[in-house]
Amino acid sequence: MTSSSQIERTAAAWLARRDAGGWSPDDQAALEAWLAAATAHRVAFLRLDAAWRRADRLKALGAGRTDLMPPPRGEWAQAPFGRPHAPAPQHGVRRGRRSREAGAPIARYLLRGGLAAAACLVLAALLWPAWQHQATSESATYATTTGALREVSLADGSRITLSSDSRVRVTFSRDERHIDLQRGEAFFDVAKDPGRPFAVVAGGRRVIAVGTRFDVRRDRADLCVVVTQGVVRLEAGTGGDGRRQPVTLLPAGSVALASGDGVTVQTGPVAQAEDRLRWRSGFLVFHDIPLANAVAELNRYNTRKIVVADASTGALRIGGNFRWSNTDAFVRLLQQGFPVRVERRADAIVLRHR
Repeated sequence: MTSSSQIERTAAAWLARRDAGGWSPDDQAALEAWLAAATAHRVAFLRLDAAWRRADRLKALGAGRTDLMPPPRGEWAQAPFGRPHAPAPQHGVRRGRRSREAGAPIARYLLRGGLAAAACLVLAALLWPAWQHQATSESATYATTTGALREVSLADGSRITLSSDSRVRVTFSRDERHIDLQRGEAFFDVAKDPGRPFAVVAGGRRVIAVGTRFDVRRDRADLCVVVTQGVVRLEAGTGGDGRRQPVTLLPAGSVALASGDGVTVQTGPVAQAEDRLRWRSGFLVFHDIPLANAVAELNRYNTRKIVVADASTGALRIGGNFRWSNTDAFVRLLQQGFPVRVERRADAIVLRHR
C-alpha cells in the first residue's frame, strides 16, 4: 500500500509536469488513469491543485494583471513595478543626474526583490490554511439505521463495514487514523501504513492496529473486539477500581471483552472468530446459547422485536445459522422444535413456554 506522503509527492509531480508545458492527450489519459486507481490519489491531487491555483492568482496579481489569470512565461519582466533596462542618458546631462539614473535600475531591482519577498509572505499566508486542512485529510461521519448495513471506503484504502444501527466518526491526520465508534458495531479492514496507526476509540478504550482485520462492538459500557487477521492492541482504560488496565495484545482468532471488571480474552481458530462476524453476509451463528441471548442478537437487526415472556423460555438452548432479516422463519422453527407458544402482535412477537 502506497503511503500518503508518496501519494502527495506523485500528485505534486503530475501538477509540475502539467504546468511545464507540452501537455499531450496521452499525458492527460495517464493522469486520469492514476486518479482513477485510488480515492487517495484523487483527494491528494485535488487539494494540491487548489493550492496551485491559488499560487497562480498570486502570480497574476504580482505581474499587474487584472484578469487574475497567470501571466505568460517572461511577463514578470514587464510588470509595472520595474523594467529591466533604464533609458540611455542624454548628452550634456550633469554627472549627478547620470549617477541617479544609473542607480535607478539597481533601485528597481531592489524594489522587485522586496516585492518578491512580500509575495512569498502573502503566498505562505494564502496556502497555510490549505496545508492545515491537508493535515486533516478526511473527516466524516457514517451511520446506519436498524436493519441496514453499510460499507465505507476510506481515503487510505481501508474499509469499514457498519452493522445495524451503528455510527462512526472518521478523522484522518498525518499522525493517526482515528475512528470514534459512537454506537453499534463495525468491522475494519485496515490498509497498512506504519507511520499512521489506525485507532478505534469507544467508551474510553482504544483498539490500535497498523494493517489488519478486526471487529469492534460497543454494548453500553462494554466493548467486544474480534480479530481475524494480524495483531491489534487493546488499551482498556481504567478498571472498576480506578486503576489503569494493562495493554492487551490480541492475535488473530482472539475475542476480547472489556468491561468494568477488566479484560477477558478467548483465543481459538480464526474460523470460530469469523462465525461471530457472519452478520456481514446476512447471517447470525449461534453455538448452543440460551434462547434469550439469540433473541437479543436478532433484535439488533429488526424493528419488530421478539419478546421472551418467561425465564424458562429464555433458558432454552439453541444453535444454528439464521438470517437476521427473517425473524418469521426463526419463530416458525421455535414453534416446530421447541416447547414455545408464539403470540404475534402488530409491534412485537411474544414467546411463551407451553
